[in-house]
Amino acid sequence: MQSSVLRGLRAMSFQLLQRRLFKKYHVRVRFAPSPTGHLHLGGLRTALYNYLFARSNNGTFILRIEDTDRTRTVPGTIEKLQDDLLWAGIIPDEDPTRGGPVGPYLQSARLELYNEQVLKLLNDGSAYYCFCTEKRLELLRKEAIKCGQIPKYDNRCRHLAEDKIKEMLLKDSTYCIRFKLSSTPEAFRDMVYGDVLHDITKSEGDPVIIKSDGYPTYHFANVVDDHFMEISHVLRGVEWQVSTPKHIMLYKALGWDPPIYGHLPLILNADGSKLSKRQGDIKVESFRKQGIFPLALLNYVIGAGGGFHGERQSQDLYSYQELIKQFDINKIKSSSGKLMPEKLLEFNKLEMTNLLQNEKNHKFFIERIKKLVLEAFAEWKNDGNLQLDDNHILTTLKWAQNRISTLNDLVKEDLAFLWIVPSSMPNVKQAECSDAIKLLNAELVEIDASNYKTDWMAPYLKNFAKKNGVPFAALMKTLRSIMSGVKVGPPVAEMMEILGKDRTLLRLQRCVS
Repeated sequence: MQSSVLRGLRAMSFQLLQRRLFKKYHVRVRFAPSPTGHLHLGGLRTALYNYLFARSNNGTFILRIEDTDRTRTVPGTIEKLQDDLLWAGIIPDEDPTRGGPVGPYLQSARLELYNEQVLKLLNDGSAYYCFCTEKRLELLRKEAIKCGQIPKYDNRCRHLAEDKIKEMLLKDSTYCIRFKLSSTPEAFRDMVYGDVLHDITKSEGDPVIIKSDGYPTYHFANVVDDHFMEISHVLRGVEWQVSTPKHIMLYKALGWDPPIYGHLPLILNADGSKLSKRQGDIKVESFRKQGIFPLALLNYVIGAGGGFHGERQSQDLYSYQELIKQFDINKIKSSSGKLMPEKLLEFNKLEMTNLLQNEKNHKFFIERIKKLVLEAFAEWKNDGNLQLDDNHILTTLKWAQNRISTLNDLVKEDLAFLWIVPSSMPNVKQAECSDAIKLLNAELVEIDASNYKTDWMAPYLKNFAKKNGVPFAALMKTLRSIMSGVKVGPPVAEMMEILGKDRTLLRLQRCVS
């Protein structure tokens, strides 16, 4: 009982300390991806939480591109990353495109700064030249595995004499620069996980901070940039937590104060497995192609990590303003969270309905659906068979909004009738209800357009079949062919409502004539 009270008091005091720090310092956070692949859900969640933390504390959100691993950089990825963030509504205050007071925001353009700082570490003995070859390091690794030990560097070059170092440098020997890890581990306070203690010397030797190609490693460039960009808080994935003691040691060696760290829990698939970049379905791009709206995707991803006041109802969809208002760093869970795919489509349907209520969004919907239809039914584009006038698109969308989960659903094969006027008509002369179709056409001409509704049209068609002695099933089969040319889709009465009076009569009259 007493220990739980003490833990509670410590948590309260830490939260009070955080509030004081937020007031004392201007909050500056960053999202710092490597341009080695597409933005996926894990990266999106990290970017979102940094963005919300900055906005909820009147702070600054920075996008920095960590492109020092030249062998893994993929051309075009930087632009794609920025485009995905823009699409998601996560807009940086400073980034490689907009610039800012502490740029450049590409690490590859900051090499001079890293060289200046590493010289300080070399001069005070906190870092050293390492001349070990790849062959020697590989032999060390194999020997450790053979002996059942954790493979790590043995710090051999840490003990090289000054004369030997000068001799090797004069020979132009290949070298990297390593940082001396402290043998005394220290705990640090994590905003999400509380007190954390990792003795990294048990799992690794002195880490490389400048590679043999002259580029800094992630760990060194990360620390230097966070300092000079005045980053106050670092929010990143929990997989980086084990590296944090190393980063804090670098801060201390350089005589700087480290930022406050908070690590975000893992996001898991619905089956409890870890997300993998090899999964094609976790890329932001794949969700965009599926027709998922940005706000729906953000609401989906926050379900696997907490960070918000109270428990929202399943049907609730946070707006951008509500996401900022409800976000609380102290509410982030330390346990891994599972994605709930079924929620994504629910959120998407909600967002579609919300967006449709505002007439200002109608132009976006019209243009988006036109593009989808032209891509899905390209073979009909030049034949004049596609029905893509603005009024028809909006009428169709309003009918469909409670029946579909994404806009892409509108161009599925069973809804082709919405957009394609059948190019071939059934031969009604050979149909058992040929005379009835002509009579129906004549009656429908006289019926008011306001009656072209499913709840009126369905009983009307049944009564018409009965009155004229036509088998109802046969009539529906023929009408379905006339209206859509496909065997699947909604009931005929619904088709007629969606098409409206003019389009319904047009299709009927083409057949009759």
